Amino acid sequence: MVQGEDSVAGPGGTAGHGGAGAVAEAEMTAGSPLRTPKAAAWAGIAFAVLAIAAMVLIRLSIPSNTGQSGAWLSDQSKRTAVDVALNLVPFAGIAFLWFVGVVRDRVGELEDRFFATVFLGSGLVFVAMFFVAAALAGGLVDAAAAHPSSTGSDTLSLGRDSTSILLDVYAMRMAAVFTLTTVTIARRTQIVYRWLWIAGYVTAIALLFASSASGWVELVFPAWILVLSINILRNPQGSGQARTTPGPARPAAEA
Repeated sequence: MVQGEDSVAGPGGTAGHGGAGAVAEAEMTAGSPLRTPKAAAWAGIAFAVLAIAAMVLIRLSIPSNTGQSGAWLSDQSKRTAVDVALNLVPFAGIAFLWFVGVVRDRVGELEDRFFATVFLGSGLVFVAMFFVAAALAGGLVDAAAAHPSSTGSDTLSLGRDSTSILLDVYAMRMAAVFTLTTVTIARRTQIVYRWLWIAGYVTAIALLFASSASGWVELVFPAWILVLSINILRNPQGSGQARTTPGPARPAAEA
C-alpha cells in the first residue's frame, strides 16, 4: 500500500512534512532581525530625533504671542521651517509605531494583558492626535499662503489655538499614559534599569500637569524615548534581572 507524501518519513525517521515545518519555524525565529532589541532601539531613536526636530522648528517659527498670529507667514524662512517640520511628523509617527511593536515583542510572555492594552491604545491615540495636529496646522499654512487676503487673523488664531490644544493637551496626555504604562511594564519585567523608569515617572508627571503651561515641556517625551532607546541599544539583554518564563514543552515528533 502506497503512503501519501505527508506520511513519508524523512531522514532519521522523522516525518518529512513536520520536520520541514520545524526547520522553517526555527529559521524564522532565529533569523528575523525585526524582533531584536536593536530594531526597537533604532526606531525609538529615529522617532525621538524627528519629533524633537519637528517640535523645535515649530516652536521657533510660530510665535506664542496671539497678537502676531499671522505675521510670521510673511517670513519665507519661517514658513519653510514649518513645512519641513510638518513633513517630518509622518516619519516620526511611523518610527514610533515600529518602536511600540518591537517593544511589545521584547516583553513577550511577560506581557500583562491590561497594561498591554493601555500601552498599545495610548500609543495609537498619541500618533493619531499628533497627525491630526500636524494636518490642521499644514492646512492653515497652505490656505494662508494660497489666499492671504481671505485668511484673517481670527482664523489663524483659531487654527493655531486648536493645533496647540490638540498637541499640548490631548496628545501629550496620551504620551503621559504611554510613558506610565511603559514604565510600569519595564519595572515589573525589569527590562531596563531602575533610574530609567524613575525618570519615566517624572516625564509622565511633567506631561500630565505641565505640558499646558509651556509648549517646551512636550520635548521631555521624545527625550525620554531617546534615552530609553539608547539604553536598549547598549544593553539588549535588559538590566540583567529580568524574569524569564519558560515556554511549554513541545511534544516530540512522532516517527
